[in-house]
Amino acid sequence: AALALDNGLARTPPMGWLHWERFLCGTDCAAEPRRCVSEQLFVEMADRMAAEGWRDAGYEFICIDDCWMAPTRDKQGRLQADPKRFPGGIRKLADYVHSKGLKLGIYSDVGNKTCAGFPGSYNHYELDAQTFASWGVDLLKFDGCNSDSLELLAEGYRRMSLALNKTGRSIVYSCEWPFYLRPVQQPNYTEIKQYCNHWRNFYDVYDSWSSIKSILDWTALHQDTIVKIAGPGGWNDPDMALVIGNFGLSWDQSVTQMAMWAIMAAPLFMSNDLRHISPEAKCLLQNKEVIAINQDPLGKQGYQLVKDKNFQLWERPLSGRAYAVAVLNHQEIGGPQNFTFSLTLLGNGLACNPACSIRQVLPASRDWGVYSWISSLSVEVNPTGTVLLKV
Repeated sequence: AALALDNGLARTPPMGWLHWERFLCGTDCAAEPRRCVSEQLFVEMADRMAAEGWRDAGYEFICIDDCWMAPTRDKQGRLQADPKRFPGGIRKLADYVHSKGLKLGIYSDVGNKTCAGFPGSYNHYELDAQTFASWGVDLLKFDGCNSDSLELLAEGYRRMSLALNKTGRSIVYSCEWPFYLRPVQQPNYTEIKQYCNHWRNFYDVYDSWSSIKSILDWTALHQDTIVKIAGPGGWNDPDMALVIGNFGLSWDQSVTQMAMWAIMAAPLFMSNDLRHISPEAKCLLQNKEVIAINQDPLGKQGYQLVKDKNFQLWERPLSGRAYAVAVLNHQEIGGPQNFTFSLTLLGNGLACNPACSIRQVLPASRDWGVYSWISSLSVEVNPTGTVLLKV
């Protein structure tokens, strides 16, 4: 196993809420006050997370993404929040978030500028780490735009990791390092895990089925490289944003995202508007059984076992000799279809040897009973939907 980042954090995949995807880079508070990246937005989300069961379900971080900054650093060279949109500053916001029993995440970039053109951390790694710690920040998402070379990119990710640890404050470190390396070279995940708590491999998630599908396809294609590196302290991030509760996914596709992010041991960071979310989406996102699979202490990432014309079969080893099993129907036409497979496929033949109990977790929970290890299982799945089982 790779040596994990030595900060004692992210023993299970982090969970929370972040503004990117749903709120993007909204900076015009006069025209769109409820969609603007502002102190008010994060205060309102923190209130909802504390009052409506999100925190109790495990979603503990509330994360600021790009576009929070003023256009320039202050006279001491420090990053500063936009004074109009964050009149109280980040320290005051962090104190408020902490008062709700939550943790605050923030965003910066390894290069000269962030992806949206705000000041980056290049040549300011130690100062920015100290600034974030002094504000009471609990997580840093560190993007990779506008770095002049791959060498500077790697050096910046290493230096910020060491700088965060040096502050003495516990700050989860979320990296985009492998995503920016991949077009040119194969990432060294053993090294990346020594510096980062989780790391993004693929493009931003969009509020669409094609985006979710492309992330799953990429993960399956590269699973031989990435699955073995994941574990307590360091996780693959398929882009953490859960877009459930927005506009682009059907109900079955929402079930698929929730099920598959649990199978992949992915960080679970919602990007939606908790002020306007349907009861069904809320119930899915707060599903205790799915979250327990995602947060399983064994810390092994799942993988694809079978892919045929219409179906994918995935499994994830869990603690207590259990397995999470996902059956995904990737057809986008027709009605529900049945997928039949032998239980000897699971766990290298050991998951059901000599017998096992099977419980369906999604799309609705129910017990399926006890099966012998030579049994076959037939699962009916809606188009673009997933049935999640615990064996």
